[in-house]
Amino acid sequence: MRAFLVVMDSVGIGGAPDAASYFNGDLPDTGSNTLGHIAEACAAGRADKGRSGPLNVPNLASLGLFQALDLAAGKKSRNQDVTGRFAAATEVSKGKDTPSGHWELAGLPVPWDWHYFPDAQPAFPADVTAKACELAGTSGILGNCHGSGTVMIDRFGEEHFETGMPICYTSADSVFQIAAHEEVFGLDRLYDMCKGLAPMLHGMKVGRVIARPFVGTPGNFKRTARRRDFAITPPGPVVTNWAQDAGRAVYAVGKIGDIFSMTGIDEVRKGTDVTLMGHLSDLVDTARDGSLTFANFVEFDSEYGHRRDIAGYARHLEWFDAELGRLLGRLRDGDMMVLTADHGNDPSWPGTDHTRERVPVLVTGKGEGEIGQIAFADVAASIAAHLNIPAQGPGRSFL
Repeated sequence: MRAFLVVMDSVGIGGAPDAASYFNGDLPDTGSNTLGHIAEACAAGRADKGRSGPLNVPNLASLGLFQALDLAAGKKSRNQDVTGRFAAATEVSKGKDTPSGHWELAGLPVPWDWHYFPDAQPAFPADVTAKACELAGTSGILGNCHGSGTVMIDRFGEEHFETGMPICYTSADSVFQIAAHEEVFGLDRLYDMCKGLAPMLHGMKVGRVIARPFVGTPGNFKRTARRRDFAITPPGPVVTNWAQDAGRAVYAVGKIGDIFSMTGIDEVRKGTDVTLMGHLSDLVDTARDGSLTFANFVEFDSEYGHRRDIAGYARHLEWFDAELGRLLGRLRDGDMMVLTADHGNDPSWPGTDHTRERVPVLVTGKGEGEIGQIAFADVAASIAAHLNIPAQGPGRSFL
């Protein structure tokens, strides 16, 4: 009996009741729908770059993905045969970011309001900038504004080469991001800078300090897979702690270890999404009985959502679905796999930020049929019930 919790980062399904309170620029997130709008674009022939035709995700569909899409909109779920159980989950934490979504899925709604930097230049207070310069050993920083990571590198990368100053920027999320060249600035130096800055920013309730290394030469820069997040430690126990405290092995795949500051985690495996799928496949075969595997596939969000690449997002969904099909038949009797998301990032939406949406919850190994509308925290409670370990927090098991 094992549990696998797999987060398809940003694969929202619309319908968040408070979407009007969240914005991309001046536009509220009302009506955003990551999966729904991708499927519509595919059906209309507007996402045929590198693929063609309607969105083809038969394994996710069989588990109830599109029924969950109906539930998120408050509609009666479509009457089709499914092989799993499905739900639409609603977040209560006041954020549409990675820590908020993951903490709450893990059983701990965020108990405070995050600090966000203003969309102005400079974006950072003088004391934060001074600390960043001290840690970097430079006379200044580049950026000091809101921006997309690839744009920041293209805009300031050549000056970074010339001056050695780190590129510091933020977004609509509660983050302080530092981009630096792995050779010109140094990867370990970048990590040390982020680690040194994190306590100050965490004290301000900034959720993450993120190292964004890149390589290449001016005009040909490329971010690497050696990103590292320095996140606030959750202020209370989460499902990883519940499992570990009960003597169970906990495996983290992707950026889960960073998101939870390694709390309650025994082993971490990182890499690109292709590499992570290999890790997940290996754990399906080798993870210990009674264990929890918690995985995040970030490239839906980082490569396609933020870049507003509808066709790329559709391709990644289809790739993920095909790989998922190779895993499902290898799960052991008694295993449960839950597939979900942490927020939305509608690639058809104006702006480049996350979108406030409900998320799908698809369950295999626990029968078939509709669960209904649930809370994010119910996911953790259900994992605990499946593993027969004590649960904490507000969630209720749907098992």
